[in-house]
Amino acid sequence: MKLLLLVLTVSLVLAQVTSVMKCWRKQGRCRTTCKNGEVFHILCNVETKCCVEQKYVPFRLEASNTT
Repeated sequence: MKLLLLVLTVSLVLAQVTSVMKCWRKQGRCRTTCKNGEVFHILCNVETKCCVEQKYVPFRLEASNTT
């Protein structure tokens, strides 16, 4: 019974510690590597990147070749 209580306590503590950090207007998640279909947009901290789905990232204006 004591072992069951210990396992339950440890699992509840780990669930609180490993909460997912959100970024970029809560559209992205902080991860070490981005999944397929996600792009790296900004840094969350030193170790993680803010991975955002492509549709939520503002488009970049490409420099046009005008002479």
